[in-house]
Amino acid sequence: MKFLKILLGIIILLAVVFVVGSFFLPKNYTVNRTTMINAPDHVIYKNIADFNEFYKWNPWAKMEPSAKVKFSGKPLLPNHLYEWKGKETGSGYMKILTVTPNRLVDMELKFFEPFESVADTKFDIIPEGNGNKVTWTMSGDHNMISKWMCVFKSMDSMIGKDFENGLKSLKDKSEKDI
Repeated sequence: MKFLKILLGIIILLAVVFVVGSFFLPKNYTVNRTTMINAPDHVIYKNIADFNEFYKWNPWAKMEPSAKVKFSGKPLLPNHLYEWKGKETGSGYMKILTVTPNRLVDMELKFFEPFESVADTKFDIIPEGNGNKVTWTMSGDHNMISKWMCVFKSMDSMIGKDFENGLKSLKDKSEKDI
């Protein structure tokens, strides 16, 4: 009986530390990567804001090409939608919220699996020299579980490499599409 009381006390203490400790961890996150692309802004913009083209350089589509995907809505415009469901990539969607043609694509990224989350994803295209500087940014709020996950591995270290690989593929595709 004494063992059960001690075990119950430890469980309660851990639960309190988990809940209270989460209030002291970062509430939100931002991850971004930038690359220079030697292609016209309209080519880069189409490769981002048309999910039929986005799919061709998307690092997660390359990770799981067998995932089921669906595109709907008008490319290059708000409400254009890319949905997926896979074993490795989970399920979710990306939806264009706003655009500034050839300059900005702002999207909602929502995951249903493996856990539910929502993030704001933006692509900024800024003329620089003979090309364009493209910055891919994702930001969002942590839930209690993701706060603790990021104690051990930050969002930047979890998806930063995917952003780098994606931007390299976007660069390669855009420079070939000229």
